Amino acid sequence: MKYISAVLLVVCCSLAMAQPVRISIIPKPLHAEEKPGVFLADESTMIITDPEYRDVAEMFAASVSMPAGNVRVLTRSQQAGSNAIVFAKRAADGLTDTSAYRLTVAPDIITIAAPTRTGMLNGMQSLTQLFLLTQRKGSIPCVNITDAPRFRYRGLMLDVSRNFYPISFVKKLIDLMALYKLNTFHWHLVDGAGWRLQINRYPLLTKQAAWRTGANWKQWRKEGGRYSSEGDPNAYGGYYTQQEAREVVQYAAKRGITVIPEIEMPGHSEEVLAAYPYLSCSGEPYRNSEYCLGNDATFNFLQDVLTEVMDIFPSTYIHMGGDEASRKAWKQCPKCQRRIANEQLKDENGLQSYAMKRIERFLQQHGRKLLGWDEILEGGIAPAATVMSWRGEAGGIAAAQEGHDVVMTPESYCYFDHYQDNPATQPEAFGGYLPTSMVYGYNPVPAVLDSVAAKHVIGVQANLWTEYIPTMEQAEYMLFPRAIALAENGWISLAQKNADDFHSRLYPHYGILQKKQVNYFRPSAQVIMQTTFDSAIRSATVRMHTERYQPGIHYTLDGTAPTIQSPLYEGELEVDSSVIVQAAYFTDSTRHDTLSRVEIDFHKALGKKVTYKIPPSKRYTARGDATLVNGYRGTYTYSDGQWQGFDTDIDFTIDLEKTDIVHFVTLNFQQLIGPGVYMPEYVEVSVSADSVNFSEPVKVLNQLTYDKRELQLQQYRAVLKGEPVRYIHVYAKNHKGFLFTDEVIVY
Repeated sequence: MKYISAVLLVVCCSLAMAQPVRISIIPKPLHAEEKPGVFLADESTMIITDPEYRDVAEMFAASVSMPAGNVRVLTRSQQAGSNAIVFAKRAADGLTDTSAYRLTVAPDIITIAAPTRTGMLNGMQSLTQLFLLTQRKGSIPCVNITDAPRFRYRGLMLDVSRNFYPISFVKKLIDLMALYKLNTFHWHLVDGAGWRLQINRYPLLTKQAAWRTGANWKQWRKEGGRYSSEGDPNAYGGYYTQQEAREVVQYAAKRGITVIPEIEMPGHSEEVLAAYPYLSCSGEPYRNSEYCLGNDATFNFLQDVLTEVMDIFPSTYIHMGGDEASRKAWKQCPKCQRRIANEQLKDENGLQSYAMKRIERFLQQHGRKLLGWDEILEGGIAPAATVMSWRGEAGGIAAAQEGHDVVMTPESYCYFDHYQDNPATQPEAFGGYLPTSMVYGYNPVPAVLDSVAAKHVIGVQANLWTEYIPTMEQAEYMLFPRAIALAENGWISLAQKNADDFHSRLYPHYGILQKKQVNYFRPSAQVIMQTTFDSAIRSATVRMHTERYQPGIHYTLDGTAPTIQSPLYEGELEVDSSVIVQAAYFTDSTRHDTLSRVEIDFHKALGKKVTYKIPPSKRYTARGDATLVNGYRGTYTYSDGQWQGFDTDIDFTIDLEKTDIVHFVTLNFQQLIGPGVYMPEYVEVSVSADSVNFSEPVKVLNQLTYDKRELQLQQYRAVLKGEPVRYIHVYAKNHKGFLFTDEVIVY
């Protein structure tokens, strides 16, 4: 049986044969037909527009540095002459989507036609890219484009609670979103690390809850997570006034972007409860993270806040959070228990569901809809709520099958606080491993959904959580170019997806990011290797690529470091024996970045049956029962589908199906204490010929400490006596949190 490695979810062949493309628009248009010739724009080029699109035409002129005085309004009786760029209100050749447009570049005239302002903005951004990408100023290649998006929701979330960013940065981000046709800005305004929006009725939210003692989130947490007050010389933080928030809303709307505010509840609310402790179950600051849902004052507070929020933000959706709320305080709170009894709720999950439904009714009374993280499914989802699925795809699948709209944003593919290259070479991040290629390779519509349920997947969103991102420069570094890959992912159809084509179109966009002074992540020279195993015939295929354009990859199969004289990678490698593949990127004779290494092991347990005494965590089953014996090693992230996770001890047995001599058993584990991933205290391995009588366990102790925050990998090897055995029993002692292991190697 074949399995596909999660190192890279897009099947990529070598980019060595990739050729530059003339039309490098991102997202890729639905239809684009290149034509001979160019349009030459100069100072005399006129911009002619229907009255409805004048502001769009003026934005275009400013974005490509054309004189504002060249913009002219076209009346119905007038016709545009030559050497003109025309913004015309008319249908885009039969496309019914309100976001559709048609862009025609001819040698004497450029025309953008769209039936709506949204479509015109999309067409304008495509033309803007052509101007910014041209090698000769004002020389625009002739092309006919007809275009419309796959999804109506294409989002990006910025967390401004953990670390605060000024309005100037928010506007810069919105400009970049607009350029790449992302149309929804999810503003995570409040969380335990700070409240960031002025609420007139509750002034302590910005006089106290917006300020803290630590210069950044990490320092604040280390110092005990205490809040300060506005005006304190040692306070850090900030907030947006209501006028500033309105300014952002208007700025974004002008560019076709909807701003959705998030007002987190019932959890992640430490900052509110420090300022207004009567809203907590204990009535004391610094005791609880969750609102008291048995207290009507909580709902009065939330409704007061939302009334002011809705006055600022006209978005249909108001995001209400709903994630990671502890039930501990509710279980001990008389008010919450009374609410559960009076409302005939099943349990504390039902209590959260009650709160969400109550808030949803309030939002509906004001013509709004509730949007929340996938935990809002627990205890029963609010009737008209839309789900944002972040803990994998399971929540989104369940919601879509129940008829609820869904925005897909699974952590493994859409969390931009994850590392995008070898963690040892990168600034500290939350964890994980998410290169641009993985973002591009994600399909937001799970294959298990039928055609009816699939229609409820309304889009995709990337999230930038900022625990470890204290500066604007680092935020840009984590966002780009991954946000560009996400933008294309939300626009094009599956049939259009082509990783090599995207890679070749992305390369000239680095020049745009440079012009706009974006501190983007430079394309890595690290070789990414993808392996495909067929255990039935004991063969493997290895594919390689980097994020550099037209890379020169040299490799070896004997475990030695490659040199410029080593074989040049020109296509996938077929391997039928155990080897160590090492590869590196070279320019001329210079090797770049660290070596990449993958071990191809046709070991004795490959493809054999694994019986779990303690099953893995439901969140981290990876490839199911085959995970630990399918030949694949995990990458830098525990969520790549190859690391299997356990929130208890590990206890399983492998059946080799026949008696064989076994000399050693090896398991790899990883540790990343930020999200709670730890090494086991020890691993024990015992063997048996009959599954009844097992040998005395060989015990291998942990050699690492539990206090280092950076990603650490460790191999546990149990050396056996080399006796004939059939069954191998493995036990690993959980220190705390999660254990993650990828492959059991048996020789």
